[in-house]
Amino acid sequence: MSVKKKVILGMSGGVDSSVSAQLLLDAGYDVSGVYLECWNAPGCRTDQDRKDALAVALQLNIPFQVLDLKTEYRQRVVEYFFQEYEAGRTPNPDVMCNKEIKFGFFYDWAMKQGFDAVATGHYAQILPVNSSRKKDLLSLAISTDEWKDQTYFLYRLRNDQLSHVLFPIGQLHKTEVRQLATTFNLSVAQKKDSVGICFIGDINVHDFLRERLGEKPGQVIDLHGRVIGEHQGLWFYTIGQRHGFTVFPNSVNTNEFGETVHRQNIPPFYVIGKNSNLNQLMVGFGHETYQQHFSILDLHWINFEYVNTLMNIEAQTLTCLVRIRHTGQLFLAQLNCGNSTVSLETPTQGIAEGQSVVFYLHDTLSKHTYCLGGAVIGSTFSANV
Repeated sequence: MSVKKKVILGMSGGVDSSVSAQLLLDAGYDVSGVYLECWNAPGCRTDQDRKDALAVALQLNIPFQVLDLKTEYRQRVVEYFFQEYEAGRTPNPDVMCNKEIKFGFFYDWAMKQGFDAVATGHYAQILPVNSSRKKDLLSLAISTDEWKDQTYFLYRLRNDQLSHVLFPIGQLHKTEVRQLATTFNLSVAQKKDSVGICFIGDINVHDFLRERLGEKPGQVIDLHGRVIGEHQGLWFYTIGQRHGFTVFPNSVNTNEFGETVHRQNIPPFYVIGKNSNLNQLMVGFGHETYQQHFSILDLHWINFEYVNTLMNIEAQTLTCLVRIRHTGQLFLAQLNCGNSTVSLETPTQGIAEGQSVVFYLHDTLSKHTYCLGGAVIGSTFSANV
């Protein structure tokens, strides 16, 4: 008789991880559950989520424990969050949470405890790739439910982790997961999905930042350097935002073509840049908000062997699909590893320094879209720079 594989499942107390638990049991795994306690402050749902996770574990008769990672989470995720905003960038705490906590401290702890795999309720898949030069390669792939896909937040997974990670609901749509929760008679079947920052929840980010960083008023300028308003602190704004700053009356009298317009006819302004040294917020409208080229930092490949089969080695370029925000549009682009730049085929809005750009490839044979890895967005620039 074969020995069941031991799997430790991260149980959030939500419907996705709870259905994952039953699916793993049905597949014949020896399942244990763990609740990762990373944040416990007034207003957050930690206590209720932990109770819900325990209730499901008891219902399914699986071992359950709580892993206290509050110190690690504060040091690796929350501090990063504040430091990036203070530096004028827009951080991605969910990417950092997956890298440092779920597939960092939790994953490493699980391996030391002798588990064969770590499972979570993420919408993602780990699948073999088709390669004529490399066999038996695994890669991260977009989930069947493309709208719920979470590969954008998982691009920091390592190749050596892929064979020890399970995503039980990656081939299901959210509606199917809800239906299964009802079929399994799970206590959380009707529980609403969590939103907001990983483990912290749906907080008011503006208030969260103000409590730590305070306010630091400065000038709002247009693309020509003219002072047209005031902001309350650069960390309160992200690229593409169209509110929260003040534009002085009568300070703008020309449109994007230099034509005189009446104040009431001026289109909305969007944040298009920040100057941390001068504490200035740059805003624009129309074509000024679109960007096509940007630099990247901290490039990470999930499976470099696979990427190597796709890349133009001589030119150090890769034609691929990219995503610059979670569940955002996939843009055709060219990555130049030689000078660490990305060029989109089509200009777009909202390319924010500090956020992640994630690289994908659609395989026409398997019809799967694979997540190759990603990087941190650096500065944007025009085509002639």
